[in-house]
Amino acid sequence: MSINCFRIAKAPLQSFASVKTRPRDSPNPLVSVFGIKSFPPSFVTLRVISSSMAYEKELDAAKKAASLAACLCQKVQKALLQSDVQSKSDKSPVTVADYGSQAVVSLVLEKELSSEPLSLVAEEDSGDLRKDGSQDTLERITKLVNETLATEESFDGSTLSTDDLLRTIDYGSSEGGPNGRHWVLDPIDGTKGFLRGDQYAVALGLLEEGKVVLGVLACPNLPLASIAGTNSNNSSSNEIGCLFFATIGSGTYMQLLDSKSSPVKVQVSKVENPEEASFFESFEGAHSLHGLSSSIANKLGVKAPPVRIDSQAKYGALSRGDGAIYLRFPHKGYREKIWDHVAGAIVVTEAGGIVTDAAGKPLDFSKGKYLDLDTGIIVANEKLMPLLLKAVRESIAEQEKASAL
Repeated sequence: MSINCFRIAKAPLQSFASVKTRPRDSPNPLVSVFGIKSFPPSFVTLRVISSSMAYEKELDAAKKAASLAACLCQKVQKALLQSDVQSKSDKSPVTVADYGSQAVVSLVLEKELSSEPLSLVAEEDSGDLRKDGSQDTLERITKLVNETLATEESFDGSTLSTDDLLRTIDYGSSEGGPNGRHWVLDPIDGTKGFLRGDQYAVALGLLEEGKVVLGVLACPNLPLASIAGTNSNNSSSNEIGCLFFATIGSGTYMQLLDSKSSPVKVQVSKVENPEEASFFESFEGAHSLHGLSSSIANKLGVKAPPVRIDSQAKYGALSRGDGAIYLRFPHKGYREKIWDHVAGAIVVTEAGGIVTDAAGKPLDFSKGKYLDLDTGIIVANEKLMPLLLKAVRESIAEQEKASAL
């Protein structure tokens, strides 16, 4: 059975770039599961003069990959079965859609960008699927992936075996780092939201020499209209499903996920008075310290209640002006993973926002799979950020003082 998936509209190109690369010196190309030659990772140096021309091919591939993966996820979410959920060692739920989404993205990137080595930093690996008792789940994932790929002409006639699928999922085993090019994927960001039938996102970004240069967020359950009552895209539509994408120096765009509609350029909120600002935070209290966020909001004089939603859909909503502030303060001991923020960060910054840690330092994605940062992550526009940083510092100091008593 095939799935009706999305048509992808190309982003408008606004300027040019020049690329300089060191020659690849690998004499032994590897053969992928589809017979495509690929090359072992090598160091690639890009000198970006300006904007999206250097990343047109990559953006088209990323949009196709995220949209097809979202199509698979939507199908699974509509018929979510208890057997779809497994447990990982960190006790977070993992679904067949998580694995299937990662496989689809890996295969699309490999096929569309076959002339380049594929380095993918991703959340899942095939370890649990290789265990005894997982064969039925593995076969279902393989079937879903094959059905999804069958809707895309470029994959016509290509069928994966279960062994192919396991290898494909493990394409995401890269450690990332400061050198070369690395794709970064969260196949379902907001797994708990996905399981509840709420917000989630397929989040895909590209790092070049440790810097984010491209990001795509496929948000199947996010309305086209504002989720906070005020935004700058002037849409009163009841349509659901948004695709956000950005490349460095070219701005952020949004379009309907399941249509060939033209993308529209979006911008963050221009609110300057914090009393008029609304703020986003994680839906799950286990993911962020809601009490600290409340203290910060009180210091700023924010009157609106927090908007709590799952996943990097928050970054997408912020990029179009649904809210003005995002606060994320994980519990002590938690280490942020880069796939939870890479795509969302560039979507917001290219829309005019600022993303920093609690000390006001830019997020550094060049250290591997984890972010080393101060306390938490905050997002706002240029006008609000100084006031927000002051309120954050004061609230954290008060919290630390109270804890010491």
